[in-house]
Amino acid sequence: MNYNPNIINKTYTIHNIKLGKVYVYNNFMVTEFKEGADINFKNFDELSLIIEKNYKDEPFGFIANRLNSYSINVNDAKKFNEKFTQLKAYAIITYSELTERIIEIESHFFKFNRKIFSDFESAILWIENTLSK
Repeated sequence: MNYNPNIINKTYTIHNIKLGKVYVYNNFMVTEFKEGADINFKNFDELSLIIEKNYKDEPFGFIANRLNSYSINVNDAKKFNEKFTQLKAYAIITYSELTERIIEIESHFFKFNRKIFSDFESAILWIENTLSK
């Protein structure tokens, strides 16, 4: 399902970037990448700028709404790991077992604190609890 920002009562901004849609909150963001996107370190530049502008060196959370099918270049995992050291909680909303298996493979490459969810409320609660520690 598409993300509905009205499920929580927090201020946010929406950014439409080449990779998809990004909802930015005070301490976390929600992404909905486009169908068929091939995400790599180079084309992540717009989102990198949004992260730097909004979170600077502060800890933040990231919720990936895997509504669409897209790929993440695991060859760039080291670059992502080194660039986003302030990323403390990475939640993934999944809709199929296949996506969950893909995420298990990705997890071998990415060093972020990652967890899979089937709903936004649980993901947001986990992000906020993790960031409060």
